[in-house]
Amino acid sequence: MPVHVLPAESPLILSMPHTGTDIPPVWYRRLNETGQGLIDTDWHVDRLYDRLVPDATIVRARFHRYVSDANRDPEGASLYPGQNTTGLVPLTTFDGDPIWDDPPTAREMKSLQSAFFAPYHAALAAQIARVQLAFGYAILFDCHSIRSRVPHLFEGRLPDLNIGTYNGASCDARLAAGVAGICNRASGYTTVLNGRFRGGWTTRRYGRPHAGVHAIQMELAQSTYLTSEQEPWHYDAEKASDLRDVLRELLQYLIGWTPGSASSIKQNI
Repeated sequence: MPVHVLPAESPLILSMPHTGTDIPPVWYRRLNETGQGLIDTDWHVDRLYDRLVPDATIVRARFHRYVSDANRDPEGASLYPGQNTTGLVPLTTFDGDPIWDDPPTAREMKSLQSAFFAPYHAALAAQIARVQLAFGYAILFDCHSIRSRVPHLFEGRLPDLNIGTYNGASCDARLAAGVAGICNRASGYTTVLNGRFRGGWTTRRYGRPHAGVHAIQMELAQSTYLTSEQEPWHYDAEKASDLRDVLRELLQYLIGWTPGSASSIKQNI
């Protein structure tokens, strides 16, 4: 199966569309040396969030984003018009370097979408519906990471903790304020709300606060938990321990938050 699902009994769902590294051999052989390096993986994000809280549902892609990016608009619309980005089936790295010796055709891209993108979102939508039926609402926390410096995508150095709520449209404003409050208080980390990363397709597609689904994207700078932001992408347990403390507080807050309850955020602002 291209998707791993671990159901749990709380309003919180963690989505991880970019941690997978599986690529069918027939496609791996068509990548060039740069593509086979899988540079744009959200390295170790699943490990980073592992067992932070006991009762969050997890939906994680096993497949790599180079065969289908589960956080892109399936119709091909840019998430950030006028800025460099990558598509549903990327042709380049985040640095703008080609990744294919033999790029997929338009028809093959549709096939990849059916094989990977569609099952991932079917699984995610099913878990959102299940959780919403059980609790009356759902909180989707979309878990990501990226190198802190990618000049092709953004200038300078990315803040450590990048919160995206589609400029406030994808979740309750009080929920976003609580998350931002925790991040802003976290010692040693820089934070931005709706900066370069305002939430990908997942956040924008499912975040419907008026309908009881609240979606937030967290884009972490990989410098906060990797030994270095280059191959072999080693996980730094000491760095990660400090970051996990912040993430644990965030997830505990999200699980305890309820719509219409101001008490959920008073201690977090």
